[in-house]
Amino acid sequence: MNPHPQLPFVTSAEAPSARLVHLVACEDSAAISGLLGDHAAFLEGQGFSAKDGAFTLLPGEDGVGAAILCVASARVNDPAAFGTLGTALPDGDWAVVLHGLGEAALESALLGFCMGTYRFSLGETKPLKTRMVVPDDAKRLVALSKAVWFGRDLINMPANLLGPRELADMAGAALVHRGATVSIVEGDDLRSAYPCLADVGEGSERKPAMVVARWKAREGAPRVSLIGKGVCFDTGGYDLKGAAGMLRMKKDMGGAALMLAVMCAAIDLGLDVDLELRLGCVENSVSGHAMRPGDVLRTRSGKTVEIGNTDAEGRLVLCDLITEASESRPDAILDAATLTGAARVALGPDVPALFSNDDELASLIIESGKATADVMWRMPLWHGYDAWLDSKVADFGNVTSKPMAGAITAALYLQKFVPNGQKWAHIDTYAWNDGARPGRPEGGEVLGLRAILETLSRIHNNS
Repeated sequence: MNPHPQLPFVTSAEAPSARLVHLVACEDSAAISGLLGDHAAFLEGQGFSAKDGAFTLLPGEDGVGAAILCVASARVNDPAAFGTLGTALPDGDWAVVLHGLGEAALESALLGFCMGTYRFSLGETKPLKTRMVVPDDAKRLVALSKAVWFGRDLINMPANLLGPRELADMAGAALVHRGATVSIVEGDDLRSAYPCLADVGEGSERKPAMVVARWKAREGAPRVSLIGKGVCFDTGGYDLKGAAGMLRMKKDMGGAALMLAVMCAAIDLGLDVDLELRLGCVENSVSGHAMRPGDVLRTRSGKTVEIGNTDAEGRLVLCDLITEASESRPDAILDAATLTGAARVALGPDVPALFSNDDELASLIIESGKATADVMWRMPLWHGYDAWLDSKVADFGNVTSKPMAGAITAALYLQKFVPNGQKWAHIDTYAWNDGARPGRPEGGEVLGLRAILETLSRIHNNS
């Protein structure tokens, strides 16, 4: 089910009479005066002030003739700075004109417009009435836009329509279409290869599925293994969430949506990488078959884990995938998951927490995030807390009894499955916009998409 058959873009040949939207540096008073001179009285009456984010429509002979958006020069690489265009421009075709912002702002502006026009609906699909003229060679823009919309669509999909098998099938279809090799593992094969993941899914009638996909640009390209948590709905299991805590749990597969969108975009862009993708697609539910607090599970690695809380299931899904990914000794392993509320307490909804066992890899991701205005914040793998995961009956527990450092201890749990010398990074994300803002409609969000793609484009220099 795809609520978005096409992007809101047209070529100049398709829109010969497109109206102009002027994007101007808010510090460039001369450019602003030149653009607004004929409309000074009109704008003064509106109280228009040329500050960052200021937007106004300009009158023409037949109504609205043009538009202007003021943007701070420091924000030209941030698509959200231009997100207002996606909701404020009237119906019709529009073309961007830059004033003092530099050509690099064009892609940010067009991507921000596309991000702002996004709406999720499973009702009647209405044609997009506001479109933007894009350059003839817009491969990167189109790849990023498709990835953002695809990832958001997956996260926004109601859980009754997107269970583990549906998520696996959609991932497979998207990747096979792009030339990747895809296998979906279920049933006894999944139980044998990913026992801990299988135990998480035992409580649901909708059984788990594992997606394993591979694509490479060339022989010898840096190998990166991507891993995503695909918990399609999380009740918390026997440690049941309250009603309020369950309202957004369709988004608990946000890590899988992010990494799937990354791989789709990386293939579309032809990045110089050898990619593996693993998505653990599962539902955490309650039944007589569900795992219980106090159970001891065996993982793919052979290590045992005592269940202290059935609502800490994401790390149980990821640990088997990390173990398998490590077996081919990739240049880097990157996993993403909506893993802990503690990360949100520390960093809020917009900034994913980054953990890594390798300073060089962490720096590469952080710098890539800054370059694309898609930031993450590194948090410590503080091994002083390792003992908090000790268990008397298993190799370790899946949670601690301490009411502190939940994001750190979750990352420390995952690190137990990373072999010495293997570069690894873990991204703890929120995958959601709580309210509508320019370029970021309320609902699912693929935080970190641009940062990870930029990391992949640079990683050959660091592998």
